[in-house]
Amino acid sequence: MPCWYYDKKELRETPSILDGISFDTERRYRKEGARFIMECGTKMGLGHNTMATGVVYFHRFYMFHSFRSFPRYVTACCCLFFAGKVEETPKKCRDIIKTARGILTDNYFYSFGDDPKEEVMTLERILLQTIKFDLQVEHPYTFLLKYAKCFKGDQQKLQKMVQMAWNFVNDSLSTVVCLQWEPEIIAVALIHLASKLSKFTVQDWEGRQPQHQRWWDMFVSDVTMEILEDICHQVLDLYQSTQKEAHQPSSPPQKPPSRADSPKAVKLSNSTGIGPPSVPQQPPSPACGNGGVLEVSNIQSIKSIASGVPIIGSSDSQNMLQGPTPPGQPPGYHLYHAPPPPPPPVVPMATYPSSGWGVQQTVAGHYSGSAAPPPPMPPSLPPGSSGYYSTGVRPSQQRYQ
Repeated sequence: MPCWYYDKKELRETPSILDGISFDTERRYRKEGARFIMECGTKMGLGHNTMATGVVYFHRFYMFHSFRSFPRYVTACCCLFFAGKVEETPKKCRDIIKTARGILTDNYFYSFGDDPKEEVMTLERILLQTIKFDLQVEHPYTFLLKYAKCFKGDQQKLQKMVQMAWNFVNDSLSTVVCLQWEPEIIAVALIHLASKLSKFTVQDWEGRQPQHQRWWDMFVSDVTMEILEDICHQVLDLYQSTQKEAHQPSSPPQKPPSRADSPKAVKLSNSTGIGPPSVPQQPPSPACGNGGVLEVSNIQSIKSIASGVPIIGSSDSQNMLQGPTPPGQPPGYHLYHAPPPPPPPVVPMATYPSSGWGVQQTVAGHYSGSAAPPPPMPPSLPPGSSGYYSTGVRPSQQRYQ
């Protein structure tokens, strides 16, 4: 099974950052995509597990691809559509797109192109390959309720603390903590944060052992306060960054992946000067995390990736540079549009005469030189001859005496 946890150095070298997007912008795109999934799922009546699974797919997808190649809102709809199937709460693709149309402005919905359903359905195959068919995802919600049931104390304060921790788990999906720590550790950290803010200290719990210094020692081991504080600070920084982003201009409209620019052609620098235009190769996507990279060029369209055949638009095909015309060819000749080769010549065969059952006649011009003629046909039996083949009846045999 692939490992989906990364350190901070790898999170600062994602394909989007290496593609020229700043670190703060990349985090803002992740947050916008995650909140869009939560808002769209809430309006469609989906459960928290389905929405959280879609957000985790969203974060994992952009550990291998750039935001420049795949618009975040198209990917978000695809992740929510696929998460509904995995969590057995499916929704129709057209209903998700209809809900997204009511949420997004025309500027952002432009990235869905002329056929939004085709964009989402085609991207689903790329998403499935990117996450390496690892569909099952665990979330902190389950562990949050499991740990809270073991706490002892004022039930009213405990309920308030659990509700606050649940809200923190919802907001943590807009960060990348799900790419750094397991859901058990995230649940412990956010319960710890909620207990500090709600002033509810967990002093006693069920199943307490003498070696347990803190309540989480019974559930997870080797978790330091530095790890918990790091998770808490990432969630708290999310509220501060929201105020700063309110004054930032919105991003320009982004083309849908199927309408991405096609690669530009150049001439071959060979000695003959004859040949098709060559496309400059793009550097492969950097390896992130721990495994195979689904190499996707920034200028390749979604449909070309899914079908394995590059797509060249009509406007780009007119701009392609043609090589010099080979000698003996009409003007405008191009190797991509060369006529089919002529059919092979047909060798005339002489017809056999009516009495050709005797000896086969030699075809003039076919067997010449040292080639040997065909062997003669077997002679026919004379009429009225006696024997096995003349009467057509098998001769009688005598029994053994």
